[in-house]
Amino acid sequence: MADEKHHIIPHKTLLMVLGVLIVLTLLSVAITQIELARWSGAAALLLAGIKSTLVLLIFMHLKYDMRIFKVMVGLIIALVVVVMVVTMLDYFFR
Repeated sequence: MADEKHHIIPHKTLLMVLGVLIVLTLLSVAITQIELARWSGAAALLLAGIKSTLVLLIFMHLKYDMRIFKVMVGLIIALVVVVMVVTMLDYFFR
């Protein structure tokens, strides 16, 4: 780990990502005012997924980390998806 290259993200990039996150947050608040019936939950999850991906890649520097960290985050996300699917299956088939 001592021979790793350090990376510096320019402030302009961080501010642009922050702006995108703020816009997506405002969009997720605005979407609650629109009647989407059963699609509102999917829209909220999609926006949350995009925002969390941006935070993971840019602010937590996962974009520049070793491959093993990316694999581990992918496995954790897959585990969360599996738990959500099993929970939804239990909910729908009771």
